[in-house]
Amino acid sequence: MTAAAHILCINPWIHDFAAYDFWARPLGLLYLAGLLRDHGCRVTFIDCLDRFHPRHPQTDPAARCGRGPYRKTPIAKPERLMDVPRRYCRYGADPEWITADLRAAGQPDMVLVTSLMAYWYPGVAETIAAVRSVYPKVPVVLGGVYATLYPAHAARATGADRVICGHGEQAVFDALEAYTGWCIRPKTDLGDINALPRPALDLQRGLPFVPVRTSRGCPFSCDYCASSLIEPRLEKRNPEEVVAEIRSWHKWCGVRDVVFYDDALLVNAEKHADIIFDMLAGSGMDLRLHTPNALHVRNITAKTAKRMHAAGMQTLRLGVETTDFEKRGMDHKVGAEEFFRAAAYLREAGFSRKHMGAYLLAGLPNQNPTEVEASIDGVKAAGITPVIAWYSPILGTKMWDAACAASRYDLAADPLLTNNAVMPCLPAFSWELAARFKDRIQK
Repeated sequence: MTAAAHILCINPWIHDFAAYDFWARPLGLLYLAGLLRDHGCRVTFIDCLDRFHPRHPQTDPAARCGRGPYRKTPIAKPERLMDVPRRYCRYGADPEWITADLRAAGQPDMVLVTSLMAYWYPGVAETIAAVRSVYPKVPVVLGGVYATLYPAHAARATGADRVICGHGEQAVFDALEAYTGWCIRPKTDLGDINALPRPALDLQRGLPFVPVRTSRGCPFSCDYCASSLIEPRLEKRNPEEVVAEIRSWHKWCGVRDVVFYDDALLVNAEKHADIIFDMLAGSGMDLRLHTPNALHVRNITAKTAKRMHAAGMQTLRLGVETTDFEKRGMDHKVGAEEFFRAAAYLREAGFSRKHMGAYLLAGLPNQNPTEVEASIDGVKAAGITPVIAWYSPILGTKMWDAACAASRYDLAADPLLTNNAVMPCLPAFSWELAARFKDRIQK
Protein backbone atom coordinates (compact mmCIF):
# COMPACT_ATOMS: atom_id res chain seq x y z
CA MET A 1 0.00 0.00 0.00
CA THR A 2 1.32 3.42 -0.94
CA ALA A 3 -0.98 5.33 1.44
CA ALA A 4 -3.31 4.46 4.26
CA ALA A 5 -6.86 3.52 3.34
CA HIS A 6 -9.38 5.98 4.75
CA ILE A 7 -12.34 4.35 6.51
CA LEU A 8 -15.24 6.49 7.72
CA CYS A 9 -17.28 4.93 10.58
CA ILE A 10 -20.78 6.26 11.24
CA ASN A 11 -23.25 5.79 14.09
CA PRO A 12 -26.68 6.47 12.48
CA TRP A 13 -29.69 8.52 13.51
CA ILE A 14 -32.58 6.99 15.41
CA HIS A 15 -36.16 7.32 14.12
CA ASP A 16 -38.59 6.45 16.89
CA PHE A 17 -41.36 7.60 19.21
CA ALA A 18 -38.89 7.88 22.09
CA ALA A 19 -35.14 7.56 22.62
CA TYR A 20 -32.81 8.46 25.48
CA ASP A 21 -29.05 8.26 25.85
CA PHE A 22 -28.58 5.83 28.71
CA TRP A 23 -24.85 5.09 28.54
CA ALA A 24 -25.22 4.30 24.81
CA ARG A 25 -22.20 4.13 22.50
CA PRO A 26 -21.56 2.07 19.32
CA LEU A 27 -18.91 -0.11 20.96
CA GLY A 28 -18.88 -2.76 18.23
CA LEU A 29 -18.20 -0.11 15.58
CA LEU A 30 -15.47 1.46 17.72
CA TYR A 31 -13.85 -1.97 18.11
CA LEU A 32 -13.73 -2.28 14.31
CA ALA A 33 -12.31 1.25 14.12
CA GLY A 34 -9.57 0.26 16.56
CA LEU A 35 -8.83 -2.89 14.56
CA LEU A 36 -8.59 -1.02 11.26
CA ARG A 37 -6.39 1.67 12.76
CA ASP A 38 -4.13 -0.97 14.29
CA HIS A 39 -3.67 -2.38 10.77
CA GLY A 40 -2.58 0.90 9.25
CA CYS A 41 -5.85 2.46 8.09
CA ARG A 42 -6.78 6.09 8.63
CA VAL A 43 -10.08 6.05 10.50
CA THR A 44 -12.55 8.87 11.08
CA PHE A 45 -15.82 8.74 13.01
CA ILE A 46 -19.11 10.60 12.77
CA ASP A 47 -21.79 10.11 15.41
CA CYS A 48 -25.23 11.22 14.24
CA LEU A 49 -26.41 10.85 17.85
CA ASP A 50 -23.67 13.06 19.29
CA ARG A 51 -25.19 15.05 22.16
CA PHE A 52 -22.00 17.10 22.37
CA HIS A 53 -21.85 18.25 18.75
CA PRO A 54 -20.17 21.70 18.62
CA ARG A 55 -23.21 23.17 16.84
CA HIS A 56 -25.56 21.83 19.49
CA PRO A 57 -26.43 24.49 22.10
CA GLN A 58 -25.04 23.34 25.45
CA THR A 59 -26.70 25.31 28.23
CA ASP A 60 -25.87 23.00 31.14
CA PRO A 61 -22.26 21.87 31.74
CA ALA A 62 -23.66 18.91 33.70
CA ALA A 63 -25.18 17.65 30.45
CA ARG A 64 -21.74 16.41 29.40
CA CYS A 65 -22.22 13.06 31.07
CA GLY A 66 -23.13 9.58 29.96
CA ARG A 67 -26.88 10.04 30.22
CA GLY A 68 -29.25 12.60 28.79
CA PRO A 69 -31.86 13.38 26.14
CA TYR A 70 -30.95 13.38 22.47
CA ARG A 71 -31.78 16.35 20.28
CA LYS A 72 -35.05 15.46 18.56
CA THR A 73 -36.87 16.72 15.49
CA PRO A 74 -40.45 15.68 14.63
CA ILE A 75 -40.69 13.85 11.32
CA ALA A 76 -43.46 12.09 9.39
CA LYS A 77 -44.80 9.00 11.12
CA PRO A 78 -44.51 5.77 9.08
CA GLU A 79 -47.77 4.78 7.45
CA ARG A 80 -47.78 1.40 9.18
CA LEU A 81 -47.76 3.08 12.60
CA MET A 82 -50.41 5.72 12.08
CA ASP A 83 -52.60 4.05 14.73
CA VAL A 84 -50.13 4.95 17.50
CA PRO A 85 -51.02 8.25 19.23
CA ARG A 86 -47.43 9.37 19.69
CA ARG A 87 -45.11 11.84 17.98
CA TYR A 88 -42.43 10.33 15.74
CA CYS A 89 -38.99 11.99 15.70
CA ARG A 90 -35.47 11.88 14.37
CA TYR A 91 -33.08 11.68 17.32
CA GLY A 92 -29.61 13.12 16.90
CA ALA A 93 -27.78 15.97 15.23
CA ASP A 94 -29.34 18.17 12.57
CA PRO A 95 -28.84 16.69 9.07
CA GLU A 96 -27.18 19.93 7.95
CA TRP A 97 -24.53 19.45 10.63
CA ILE A 98 -23.87 15.85 9.58
CA THR A 99 -23.61 16.84 5.92
CA ALA A 100 -20.98 19.42 6.88
CA ASP A 101 -19.16 16.79 8.96
CA LEU A 102 -19.15 14.40 6.00
CA ARG A 103 -17.61 17.02 3.74
CA ALA A 104 -15.04 17.96 6.37
CA ALA A 105 -13.98 14.33 6.82
CA GLY A 106 -12.74 14.12 3.24
CA GLN A 107 -13.63 11.40 0.78
CA PRO A 108 -13.16 7.96 2.33
CA ASP A 109 -12.30 4.71 0.57
CA MET A 110 -15.15 2.94 2.38
CA VAL A 111 -17.89 3.79 4.86
CA LEU A 112 -18.92 1.54 7.76
CA VAL A 113 -22.36 2.09 9.30
CA THR A 114 -23.59 0.24 12.37
CA SER A 115 -27.16 -0.60 13.45
CA LEU A 116 -28.87 -1.59 16.67
CA MET A 117 -32.64 -1.99 17.03
CA ALA A 118 -34.25 -3.48 13.93
CA TYR A 119 -37.12 -0.98 14.11
CA TRP A 120 -34.60 1.88 13.87
CA TYR A 121 -33.71 0.98 10.29
CA PRO A 122 -35.30 4.15 8.79
CA GLY A 123 -32.60 6.15 10.60
CA VAL A 124 -29.97 3.87 9.08
CA ALA A 125 -31.45 4.43 5.62
CA GLU A 126 -31.46 8.21 6.11
CA THR A 127 -27.83 8.08 7.24
CA ILE A 128 -26.72 6.11 4.19
CA ALA A 129 -28.67 8.50 1.95
CA ALA A 130 -26.78 11.40 3.54
CA VAL A 131 -23.50 9.65 2.75
CA ARG A 132 -24.61 9.08 -0.85
CA SER A 133 -25.48 12.77 -1.23
CA VAL A 134 -21.89 13.76 -0.45
CA TYR A 135 -19.93 10.71 -1.68
CA PRO A 136 -22.15 8.95 -4.23
CA LYS A 137 -19.50 6.48 -5.42
CA VAL A 138 -18.03 5.41 -2.06
CA PRO A 139 -19.03 1.86 -1.00
CA VAL A 140 -21.13 1.61 2.16
CA VAL A 141 -20.96 -1.47 4.39
CA LEU A 142 -23.63 -2.06 7.07
CA GLY A 143 -23.22 -4.21 10.17
CA GLY A 144 -24.63 -4.49 13.68
CA VAL A 145 -27.64 -6.10 15.34
CA TYR A 146 -30.29 -5.20 12.74
CA ALA A 147 -27.98 -6.26 9.91
CA THR A 148 -27.38 -9.61 11.64
CA LEU A 149 -31.04 -10.38 12.42
CA TYR A 150 -32.54 -9.02 9.18
CA PRO A 151 -29.80 -9.23 6.51
CA ALA A 152 -32.16 -9.53 3.53
CA HIS A 153 -34.35 -6.68 4.74
CA ALA A 154 -31.29 -4.54 5.46
CA ALA A 155 -29.98 -5.12 1.94
CA ARG A 156 -33.35 -4.00 0.48
CA ALA A 157 -34.26 -1.14 2.79
CA THR A 158 -31.09 0.78 3.60
CA GLY A 159 -29.17 1.28 0.37
CA ALA A 160 -26.01 -0.35 1.74
CA ASP A 161 -23.69 -2.00 -0.79
CA ARG A 162 -22.88 -4.88 1.54
CA VAL A 163 -24.48 -6.22 4.74
CA ILE A 164 -22.34 -7.98 7.36
CA CYS A 165 -23.92 -10.58 9.65
CA GLY A 166 -22.35 -11.35 13.00
CA HIS A 167 -18.75 -10.52 13.86
CA GLY A 168 -17.33 -7.98 11.45
CA GLU A 169 -13.56 -8.28 11.89
CA GLN A 170 -12.68 -10.46 8.89
CA ALA A 171 -15.73 -9.32 6.93
CA VAL A 172 -14.57 -5.70 7.04
CA PHE A 173 -11.13 -6.67 5.73
CA ASP A 174 -12.80 -8.69 2.96
CA ALA A 175 -15.07 -5.79 2.01
CA LEU A 176 -12.17 -3.35 1.92
CA GLU A 177 -10.25 -5.60 -0.46
CA ALA A 178 -13.29 -6.27 -2.66
CA TYR A 179 -14.26 -2.60 -3.05
CA THR A 180 -10.90 -0.84 -3.02
CA GLY A 181 -8.21 -3.43 -3.67
CA TRP A 182 -6.59 -2.75 -0.29
CA CYS A 183 -5.49 -6.08 1.16
CA ILE A 184 -4.94 -6.42 4.93
CA ARG A 185 -3.42 -9.51 6.51
CA PRO A 186 -4.58 -9.86 10.14
CA LYS A 187 -1.84 -9.57 12.73
CA THR A 188 -3.63 -11.82 15.19
CA ASP A 189 -6.43 -14.37 15.46
CA LEU A 190 -9.55 -12.31 14.76
CA GLY A 191 -11.70 -14.95 16.47
CA ASP A 192 -9.90 -14.51 19.80
CA ILE A 193 -11.53 -11.81 21.92
CA ASN A 194 -8.28 -11.38 23.85
CA ALA A 195 -6.27 -10.74 20.68
CA LEU A 196 -8.34 -7.81 19.41
CA PRO A 197 -7.04 -4.23 19.78
CA ARG A 198 -8.86 -1.92 22.16
CA PRO A 199 -11.82 0.07 20.79
CA ALA A 200 -11.03 3.52 19.41
CA LEU A 201 -12.95 5.41 22.10
CA ASP A 202 -10.75 8.46 21.48
CA LEU A 203 -12.52 9.03 18.15
CA GLN A 204 -15.57 10.24 20.07
CA ARG A 205 -16.07 13.92 20.83
CA GLY A 206 -15.05 13.80 24.47
CA LEU A 207 -15.15 10.73 26.69
CA PRO A 208 -17.71 11.18 29.48
CA PHE A 209 -17.59 7.46 30.33
CA VAL A 210 -15.80 4.28 29.32
CA PRO A 211 -17.95 1.54 27.75
CA VAL A 212 -16.35 -1.84 28.48
CA ARG A 213 -17.12 -5.32 27.25
CA THR A 214 -15.36 -7.89 29.44
CA SER A 215 -17.02 -10.77 27.58
CA ARG A 216 -19.31 -11.48 24.67
CA GLY A 217 -22.13 -13.97 24.43
CA CYS A 218 -24.49 -15.49 26.99
CA PRO A 219 -24.97 -19.10 28.15
CA PHE A 220 -28.73 -18.65 28.48
CA SER A 221 -31.24 -18.85 25.65
CA CYS A 222 -34.24 -16.95 26.96
CA ASP A 223 -37.38 -17.06 24.84
CA TYR A 224 -37.54 -13.28 24.37
CA CYS A 225 -33.83 -12.50 23.90
CA ALA A 226 -31.60 -12.42 20.80
CA SER A 227 -28.27 -12.55 22.63
CA SER A 228 -27.60 -16.19 21.75
CA LEU A 229 -28.47 -15.49 18.10
CA ILE A 230 -26.01 -12.63 17.85
CA GLU A 231 -23.26 -14.14 20.02
CA PRO A 232 -23.72 -17.93 20.09
CA ARG A 233 -20.60 -18.58 22.20
CA LEU A 234 -19.62 -17.12 25.58
CA GLU A 235 -16.08 -15.71 25.52
CA LYS A 236 -14.35 -13.83 28.32
CA ARG A 237 -11.47 -11.40 28.23
CA ASN A 238 -8.43 -11.55 30.47
CA PRO A 239 -9.37 -9.64 33.67
CA GLU A 240 -5.95 -7.98 33.85
CA GLU A 241 -6.35 -6.55 30.33
CA VAL A 242 -9.85 -5.26 31.16
CA VAL A 243 -8.50 -3.34 34.14
CA ALA A 244 -5.49 -2.11 32.14
CA GLU A 245 -7.86 -0.74 29.49
CA ILE A 246 -9.93 1.10 32.08
CA ARG A 247 -6.78 2.47 33.70
CA SER A 248 -5.46 3.77 30.36
CA TRP A 249 -8.63 5.77 29.65
CA HIS A 250 -8.76 7.05 33.23
CA LYS A 251 -5.14 8.20 32.93
CA TRP A 252 -5.74 9.73 29.49
CA CYS A 253 -8.66 11.98 30.41
CA GLY A 254 -9.59 11.37 34.03
CA VAL A 255 -12.84 9.59 33.21
CA ARG A 256 -14.47 7.95 36.26
CA ASP A 257 -17.67 6.34 34.96
CA VAL A 258 -17.25 2.79 33.63
CA VAL A 259 -20.19 1.07 31.96
CA PHE A 260 -20.20 -2.71 31.46
CA TYR A 261 -21.86 -3.83 28.22
CA ASP A 262 -21.74 -7.56 28.99
CA ASP A 263 -24.78 -9.81 28.64
CA ALA A 264 -23.33 -12.24 31.20
CA LEU A 265 -20.97 -10.25 33.41
CA LEU A 266 -21.38 -12.39 36.54
CA VAL A 267 -21.30 -15.86 34.97
CA ASN A 268 -18.35 -17.73 36.56
CA ALA A 269 -17.72 -14.55 38.55
CA GLU A 270 -15.09 -16.11 40.79
CA LYS A 271 -12.80 -16.55 37.77
CA HIS A 272 -13.68 -13.32 35.99
CA ALA A 273 -15.86 -10.48 37.33
CA ASP A 274 -14.81 -10.90 40.98
CA ILE A 275 -11.18 -10.55 39.91
CA ILE A 276 -11.98 -7.38 37.97
CA PHE A 277 -13.92 -5.90 40.89
CA ASP A 278 -11.09 -6.65 43.33
CA MET A 279 -8.50 -5.07 41.04
CA LEU A 280 -10.63 -1.97 40.50
CA ALA A 281 -11.31 -1.64 44.23
CA GLY A 282 -7.56 -1.57 44.88
CA SER A 283 -6.64 0.59 41.90
CA GLY A 284 -6.99 3.99 43.58
CA MET A 285 -8.99 5.29 40.59
CA ASP A 286 -12.19 6.14 42.52
CA LEU A 287 -14.49 4.86 39.79
CA ARG A 288 -18.27 4.75 39.41
CA LEU A 289 -19.41 1.48 37.82
CA HIS A 290 -22.68 0.88 35.98
CA THR A 291 -24.44 -2.19 34.56
CA PRO A 292 -27.34 -1.04 32.36
CA ASN A 293 -27.39 -4.54 30.87
CA ALA A 294 -29.11 -6.88 33.28
CA LEU A 295 -27.07 -8.95 35.74
CA HIS A 296 -28.04 -12.60 36.24
CA VAL A 297 -29.49 -12.74 39.74
CA ARG A 298 -28.48 -16.37 40.27
CA ASN A 299 -24.80 -15.41 40.13
CA ILE A 300 -24.97 -12.82 42.92
CA THR A 301 -23.30 -14.25 46.01
CA ALA A 302 -22.53 -12.46 49.26
CA LYS A 303 -18.87 -12.14 48.20
CA THR A 304 -19.67 -10.83 44.73
CA ALA A 305 -22.12 -8.27 46.16
CA LYS A 306 -19.44 -6.97 48.54
CA ARG A 307 -16.87 -6.84 45.77
CA MET A 308 -19.17 -4.85 43.48
CA HIS A 309 -19.84 -2.36 46.26
CA ALA A 310 -16.15 -2.02 47.12
CA ALA A 311 -15.30 -1.42 43.46
CA GLY A 312 -17.72 1.51 43.26
CA MET A 313 -20.86 0.10 41.64
CA GLN A 314 -23.45 2.88 41.33
CA THR A 315 -26.04 1.70 38.80
CA LEU A 316 -26.99 -1.94 39.18
CA ARG A 317 -29.69 -3.58 37.06
CA LEU A 318 -31.02 -7.10 37.59
CA GLY A 319 -32.67 -9.34 35.03
CA VAL A 320 -35.80 -10.48 36.87
CA GLU A 321 -38.46 -10.15 34.08
CA THR A 322 -41.21 -11.55 36.36
CA THR A 323 -41.65 -12.63 39.97
CA ASP A 324 -44.21 -15.24 38.95
CA PHE A 325 -41.56 -17.87 39.70
CA GLU A 326 -44.03 -20.76 39.88
CA LYS A 327 -45.14 -20.50 36.25
CA ARG A 328 -41.89 -19.13 34.82
CA GLY A 329 -41.37 -20.70 31.41
CA MET A 330 -39.75 -18.03 29.20
CA ASP A 331 -36.39 -18.43 30.94
CA HIS A 332 -34.87 -20.34 33.84
CA LYS A 333 -32.47 -17.73 35.15
CA VAL A 334 -33.75 -17.35 38.70
CA GLY A 335 -36.12 -18.83 41.27
CA ALA A 336 -37.90 -17.13 44.15
CA GLU A 337 -35.41 -18.21 46.81
CA GLU A 338 -32.46 -17.12 44.65
CA PHE A 339 -34.01 -13.73 43.97
CA PHE A 340 -34.76 -12.82 47.57
CA ARG A 341 -31.41 -14.19 48.75
CA ALA A 342 -29.53 -12.10 46.15
CA ALA A 343 -31.52 -9.01 47.15
CA ALA A 344 -30.54 -9.57 50.78
CA TYR A 345 -26.87 -9.97 49.82
CA LEU A 346 -26.96 -6.68 47.92
CA ARG A 347 -28.60 -4.80 50.78
CA GLU A 348 -26.11 -6.26 53.27
CA ALA A 349 -23.25 -5.17 51.02
CA GLY A 350 -24.46 -1.58 51.21
CA PHE A 351 -26.62 -1.13 48.11
CA SER A 352 -29.84 0.83 48.51
CA ARG A 353 -32.97 1.13 46.40
CA LYS A 354 -31.46 4.14 44.55
CA HIS A 355 -28.66 1.90 43.25
CA MET A 356 -30.69 -1.20 42.40
CA GLY A 357 -33.27 -1.69 39.69
CA ALA A 358 -34.91 -4.85 38.39
CA TYR A 359 -36.14 -5.11 34.82
CA LEU A 360 -39.69 -6.44 34.50
CA LEU A 361 -41.09 -7.38 31.10
CA ALA A 362 -44.44 -5.91 30.12
CA GLY A 363 -46.50 -6.30 26.97
CA LEU A 364 -45.67 -9.97 26.45
CA PRO A 365 -47.98 -12.12 24.31
CA ASN A 366 -51.16 -12.91 26.26
CA GLN A 367 -49.80 -11.34 29.45
CA ASN A 368 -52.32 -10.18 32.03
CA PRO A 369 -51.47 -6.72 33.42
CA THR A 370 -52.08 -8.02 36.93
CA GLU A 371 -49.04 -10.27 36.48
CA VAL A 372 -46.88 -7.20 35.94
CA GLU A 373 -48.40 -5.44 38.94
CA ALA A 374 -47.68 -8.48 41.12
CA SER A 375 -44.08 -8.44 39.93
CA ILE A 376 -43.80 -4.74 40.72
CA ASP A 377 -45.00 -5.42 44.25
CA GLY A 378 -42.61 -8.38 44.65
CA VAL A 379 -39.58 -6.38 43.53
CA LYS A 380 -40.48 -3.47 45.80
CA ALA A 381 -40.85 -5.87 48.72
CA ALA A 382 -37.25 -6.96 48.13
CA GLY A 383 -36.05 -3.36 48.47
CA ILE A 384 -35.36 -2.92 44.74
CA THR A 385 -36.78 -0.39 42.27
CA PRO A 386 -38.92 -1.95 39.51
CA VAL A 387 -37.98 -0.90 35.97
CA ILE A 388 -40.55 -1.68 33.28
CA ALA A 389 -39.08 -3.02 30.04
CA TRP A 390 -41.69 -3.14 27.29
CA TYR A 391 -41.38 -6.25 25.14
CA SER A 392 -40.09 -6.04 21.59
CA PRO A 393 -40.62 -9.18 19.47
CA ILE A 394 -37.38 -10.36 17.87
CA LEU A 395 -37.20 -12.51 14.77
CA GLY A 396 -35.59 -15.88 15.44
CA THR A 397 -36.29 -16.03 19.17
CA LYS A 398 -38.44 -18.74 20.74
CA MET A 399 -41.19 -16.25 21.56
CA TRP A 400 -41.47 -14.94 17.99
CA ASP A 401 -44.31 -17.22 16.89
CA ALA A 402 -46.36 -16.44 20.00
CA ALA A 403 -45.75 -12.73 19.44
CA CYS A 404 -46.89 -12.97 15.82
CA ALA A 405 -50.06 -14.78 16.90
CA ALA A 406 -50.86 -12.21 19.60
CA SER A 407 -49.94 -9.02 17.75
CA ARG A 408 -52.41 -6.65 16.13
CA TYR A 409 -49.78 -6.24 13.39
CA ASP A 410 -48.26 -8.53 10.80
CA LEU A 411 -44.89 -8.51 12.55
CA ALA A 412 -43.14 -10.38 9.75
CA ALA A 413 -44.09 -7.68 7.24
CA ASP A 414 -41.84 -4.95 8.63
CA PRO A 415 -39.37 -4.64 11.54
CA LEU A 416 -40.97 -1.26 12.30
CA LEU A 417 -43.90 -3.14 13.80
CA THR A 418 -41.74 -4.80 16.49
CA ASN A 419 -41.08 -1.47 18.22
CA ASN A 420 -41.67 -1.86 21.96
CA ALA A 421 -42.84 1.78 22.08
CA VAL A 422 -46.05 0.75 20.27
CA MET A 423 -46.80 -2.23 22.58
CA PRO A 424 -47.13 -4.53 19.54
CA CYS A 425 -48.59 -7.55 21.35
CA LEU A 426 -51.43 -5.62 22.97
CA PRO A 427 -54.82 -5.01 21.27
CA ALA A 428 -53.89 -1.30 21.06
CA PHE A 429 -51.32 1.15 22.35
CA SER A 430 -52.34 2.26 25.84
CA TRP A 431 -51.14 5.32 27.74
CA GLU A 432 -53.46 4.21 30.52
CA LEU A 433 -51.63 0.92 31.03
CA ALA A 434 -48.22 2.61 31.07
CA ALA A 435 -49.50 5.12 33.65
CA ARG A 436 -51.02 2.30 35.70
CA PHE A 437 -47.66 0.56 36.02
CA LYS A 438 -45.85 3.82 36.75
CA ASP A 439 -48.29 4.67 39.53
CA ARG A 440 -47.85 1.19 41.01
CA ILE A 441 -44.08 1.64 41.10
CA GLN A 442 -44.33 5.04 42.78
CA LYS A 443 -46.81 4.02 45.48
